[in-house]
Amino acid sequence: MKKILIVDDEKGVADMLRSYFEMQSFQVSVAYSGTDALKQAERSPDLVLLDINMPDLDGLTVCEKIRAYISCPILFLTARIETSDKIRGFQAGADDYIVKPFDLDELGARVAAHLRRENRKQEQTVFHFFSNMVIDYSKREVAIGGQMIPLTRREFEIVELLSVNAGQVFDRERIYELIWGLDGDGSSGTVMEHIRKIRSKFAAVSSHNYIETVWGVGYKWNG
Repeated sequence: MKKILIVDDEKGVADMLRSYFEMQSFQVSVAYSGTDALKQAERSPDLVLLDINMPDLDGLTVCEKIRAYISCPILFLTARIETSDKIRGFQAGADDYIVKPFDLDELGARVAAHLRRENRKQEQTVFHFFSNMVIDYSKREVAIGGQMIPLTRREFEIVELLSVNAGQVFDRERIYELIWGLDGDGSSGTVMEHIRKIRSKFAAVSSHNYIETVWGVGYKWNG
């Protein structure tokens, strides 16, 4: 079953599209804001229908943020009809541009055509957005504000452990056991040094404290 993500802050429009595509045997997810769309995009949809005019993050921004991490078709749904707007949409990474109001069956036909052409079998990327950070777990990469953060293998593994289990507190001994293994030849102090270096690299480009110290207990992810 193909997965489609519908993003539109007009609830009536979004729910109408949900009903239509569910009747076409799609697995449908709906986001009513650009911020929610970023989280929903982590589910690796097969196609995205994306409204441009939204009050928080507009569709162009959402498209730019997710395009580097998903290869599926992105179709803009919008009332904008100026050529310059269409050009901006395509430059942001969109594959098609559908002007409101539209005929549902024509939209369905366009969606089907894009999916037929979508024969790319790329490995599904697993990623998460945290504030202004993107973690690509498949590529083992971390970027803040579009800037890549160079992490060593152990540093990334610590970031991965904490971020995948956001909110859970890990003491130093547990982190060491999970990352280095029971046969590691270091100590929990090694964890403190690695976290110090990670924080320093993050702080060079962001004031957000992604790794929070829970005094007397350990560390937790603060996305």
